[in-house]
Amino acid sequence: MLLHTIRPLAVGAALLLAATLGSTAASAAPGSDRPARSSCTARVPGAEHVIGACLADLTTTGTKLTGHTEPIDWLGLEAPGTVAPSAVKGVQLDGYFPDTSTSNTNHNWNHDSQFVIRLPEKWNGGLVVAGPPGLRRQYANDPMISDRALARGFAYAATDKGNTGSKIYQDGVRPGDAIAEWHERVAELTVAAEKVAARHYGRRPTTTYMAGASAGGYLVRWQLENNPGLFTGGVELHGLLLTPDSPNVLDTAPAALRAYPRYRDHVPGAYEEMLAAGYPKGSESTWEFHYQNLWDSLQRTMREEIDPGYDGPKEAGTPFCPANTIKGCDTDYVYADRPASVHRTVARLSLTGNVKRPLITLQGTLDALLPITRSGDVYTRMIDDSGRGRMHRYYRVTDGTHADGLYRGHEDLVRPMAPCFATAFDALSAWTTRGTPPPPSRTVPKPAAGTDVVNTCSL
Repeated sequence: MLLHTIRPLAVGAALLLAATLGSTAASAAPGSDRPARSSCTARVPGAEHVIGACLADLTTTGTKLTGHTEPIDWLGLEAPGTVAPSAVKGVQLDGYFPDTSTSNTNHNWNHDSQFVIRLPEKWNGGLVVAGPPGLRRQYANDPMISDRALARGFAYAATDKGNTGSKIYQDGVRPGDAIAEWHERVAELTVAAEKVAARHYGRRPTTTYMAGASAGGYLVRWQLENNPGLFTGGVELHGLLLTPDSPNVLDTAPAALRAYPRYRDHVPGAYEEMLAAGYPKGSESTWEFHYQNLWDSLQRTMREEIDPGYDGPKEAGTPFCPANTIKGCDTDYVYADRPASVHRTVARLSLTGNVKRPLITLQGTLDALLPITRSGDVYTRMIDDSGRGRMHRYYRVTDGTHADGLYRGHEDLVRPMAPCFATAFDALSAWTTRGTPPPPSRTVPKPAAGTDVVNTCSL
C-alpha cells in the first residue's frame, strides 16, 4: 500500500522494559529524555540525534511491547497467520540525520531522515539495509525484512528515505528532488550502519545486502546500478519502474482509473481495456479495493512530485474519479504527451537495468497495483539488454499480490510474498558467499493444496 495515516509513535512502557531486562533497562526508550547506558547506545556517524536501548527482543514480537516499532508503519503489509521468529536479543538505535523537512512524526520528533539500526547479540557478520515501500516510515519493513534478517543473525538498518506521506512534492527545490533524496539517504545510512557495526562488534560486516518492496524495491535496483561498492547484492519485490519511456509508474494507473468504473458498470469493452493496460486476469475481485484506495493515490503522488505542472480533473466524484479522491485525479494523464522537461526529470531518476551486483527480483502474477507485465517483466528485459542477466534471477510468483495484507479476505485467490522474500534472501546469501547459484529464473507455480502459503515458499 502506498499511503498511510500518520500519527506519533507510541512510547514503550519503561516498567515493562525494566521487568524484561533488569539493570540494562536504564536504556532510553524511543522518545524518552533519560540517557542510555553506554553499553546500550552508540555514535552513528553523521547523525544529528541518536538514542539507544538494550532489548530482550528486537523482533516485532518484542518491539511492539516496548515501543521500539510503530505498527501503523507496516499496517496492511502482513498476512494473518504469519509465524513470528524466536526472540533476538540486542541493541536498537533510533535517530535522524540532519534534514529540513518534517513529515515524519515518529517519536514526536517531526523530523525526516529518521532511521533505525538493530544489532543482534549473536551476529553472523552481515548487514541488511532497507527502504520502506510507498511513502511509509522506517519501521515499515519490520515484519517482512527486519524480523527475518535478525532471525538469521544479520544486523539491520532502515531509513524513512528522507520524506514521508502524500506531500513529498513539498520537499526539495525542483521536481524529482524528493525521490532523488531517497537515493542519498539509503547510501548515507549504509555507510553509517557499517561503521556502527564495526565499532559494536569489533569488525566490519563481511556482507551488506539491500532489500525492499515497491518504492523500496526501486531503491534496491537503483543502488545496485549506481552504488554497487556499498552492497554485496540485493533482493527486491515488485519494485516501482521509472524509465524515460513507457511503460513506467506514471502511465499505468490512469488507464485503470478510466476503465474500471465502466467495467464496474458493465460497459462493453471496459474489461478488455483493463487487461490491455496490464491488470492481470484473475485479480478482478481486488480491483474495487485498488480503485478506492491505491491507483489514484499512487499515480497522483508520483505525478505531483515529477510533473507538478499537469492540470487534470479536480472534482472528486466526477467521471472516472473515485468518490474519495481528495485532490482531483489523473484519469486523463498521458505521460507520452507531457513536455520534454517532465521526461528529463524522469530520466534523472530512471533505472537502466545495468545492475553490477547480484539481484533477485520477485513479483506476483496477481499484482494489481504495479502489473507484472508492465514492471517486473520489463525490468528483467532491461537487465538482459544491458548484458547483466547472469547477475539476475527473476521469479514470477503465481497468485502473488502487492501487499500481503490483501490475503485477508482473499485467501482462495492470492498468496503472500513475505515467505518468498525469505527464501530468495537465503538464496542470495548462498549465491554471494558460497557461490551456489539460485534456481533459474522462472514462473513459480501455484503451491499444492494444503501448503502453508503464509509461512513457506519454494523457488
